[in-house]
Amino acid sequence: MTIPSPVITQRLPGRSVLVTGAGTGFGAEIAVRAAQEGARVGVHYRSSKSGAEETVARIEAIGGQAELIQADITSRDEIRRMTDTAFAAFGGLDVLINNVGDVAREQMSWRDITEESIDHVLAVDIKGTMLCTHEVGARMLEQGHGSIVNIGSTVIVRGSARAPQYAAAKYGILGLTKSYAHAFAPTVRVNVFAPGFIETEATLNRQDWKSGRGDQLRGLTPLGRIPGPAELAGPALFLATDDAAHMTGGYLIADGGYNMVGA
Repeated sequence: MTIPSPVITQRLPGRSVLVTGAGTGFGAEIAVRAAQEGARVGVHYRSSKSGAEETVARIEAIGGQAELIQADITSRDEIRRMTDTAFAAFGGLDVLINNVGDVAREQMSWRDITEESIDHVLAVDIKGTMLCTHEVGARMLEQGHGSIVNIGSTVIVRGSARAPQYAAAKYGILGLTKSYAHAFAPTVRVNVFAPGFIETEATLNRQDWKSGRGDQLRGLTPLGRIPGPAELAGPALFLATDDAAHMTGGYLIADGGYNMVGA
């Protein structure tokens, strides 16, 4: 199956974009795509410094501007520091992409759930996303404009027998997104981008994926394949562009037709 190469247009010329978790996987591809579309990019990481530096190098290689920003998003003080750094680096901030999340990747069954895993996934996915939305959004309100995209998941449609804590966390992101969309309107838009399965390096290395899970999911997906992260970076950024100016509190799915939710 031939996958068409995306036509990259300048949807974000001169804009400033902060992407959390941009050292690896989906976040790295969103950061690079934002730069390709003309944005100056804040590349956030917690512990993946070498990956974040690689993302910065990729951006600079195409003539883009990138700022490396380290923070633990489970800490409100560190989120405030990250926010200060991003606003100072770019003289304001137009877009926040809340990409950081924990999918409890090593857990293969609900039977293996631990209290520590529940606490960690909820702290990263819900608390972290909420505090980033809260702190950055409040600053965006002060400057008079902004857009926030929270990365969700279609797991909220079908649930997860493997990792219920992950599905619960992603459902929480939907609730906090709608809440802040109301709170920040009409100045700052807040939306959810919900990809389906993505073949990141981490996913491809999962034992269940190697043992037939990937083939099974491809067979159940109408478009017949599972995309890599670069293919979904453009749709994620769409919600931050002027084309989405009348969208807030929304939930945009890109899953190859696997779930087909709607009216």
